[in-house]
Amino acid sequence: MSARMVAARAMLLAAAPAWAAAAAADGPSAVAVEAADEAGGEAPPEAAAVPAPAGPVRGTEIYERFVGGLAQRECESASPRWRAHFAHVPGQLAAGDGDVLPLFGYVVDALRARHLPTEYALIPFVESGYRPGARSSGGPAGLWQFIAVTARNHDIPVRPGYDGRLSPVDATRAAVRYLRTLHGMFAGDWRLAVMAFNAGEYRVLGALRRHGQRPANADPESLESLSGITRAYVRKLHALSCLMVEAGRDPAWLAALDRPVTPLVAVDLAGEAAGLDGYAARHGLDAAQLRRLNPAHAGGTPPAGRQVLVPAAASAGPRPAPVAN
Repeated sequence: MSARMVAARAMLLAAAPAWAAAAAADGPSAVAVEAADEAGGEAPPEAAAVPAPAGPVRGTEIYERFVGGLAQRECESASPRWRAHFAHVPGQLAAGDGDVLPLFGYVVDALRARHLPTEYALIPFVESGYRPGARSSGGPAGLWQFIAVTARNHDIPVRPGYDGRLSPVDATRAAVRYLRTLHGMFAGDWRLAVMAFNAGEYRVLGALRRHGQRPANADPESLESLSGITRAYVRKLHALSCLMVEAGRDPAWLAALDRPVTPLVAVDLAGEAAGLDGYAARHGLDAAQLRRLNPAHAGGTPPAGRQVLVPAAASAGPRPAPVAN
């Protein structure tokens, strides 16, 4: 966590009710992990990253890790409107081509490594359709659709020649770190955390205060002082998770998903003068796929210190862990 993020978080907690500060400090939250990182120490064992698989996994394994990490599995209250809107998503995962399933697996692994609910892995479906190069007319960009000021506040570089929002490594690392903080701040309630991800912590804390609620027993739907867009965010993700759970009851869908998928890992291309194309040629990879996966770097060699996403089977040496800090 940068000094700027530490200062901003301290200001937020100082302005929040006492229960908000207590919630943020509860359990193996982001605070303890990031404090250890800042001091150069090790994160608590429960927050340690899990190693990426060394070779292909089955698509059904990715699905099982996703379902196993859900915080809310009951679907009686799932929105019919958003079910219909996102009905295509299970088909995207089952399709035999494209980058959606390996990218989804990368994000699921990053969240499971931090013991976070896998509802959060559905956010890029809502934001970008799991397209790392997605850009919106209002300015948001990338897998997680960060705007430039939010990206900079979360240590994603946005500067001439390099837009880290278009790097699924940089953007996912920042998103997981931010969600981990929100998850601790809002007592582990994934619904409040995604509302805060959408609207900002101050707005959600203020709404809870106005409605006389606490994170531990909040009713997010009743927070009417928040915008309809923010409250609908929870309904979208819940409808999506229900579509995914229900798809797993379809033998034909599971059969389509039961195929080998090479996991994606972050690697440093230091010393690779030819950039993505040279790395692809050296490892027998599809250069076009690498450019799709890494639109922040598609024009040349990645800047020093920035990583790219590649199939795990092509990375040399010990397998890097999924996004973990």
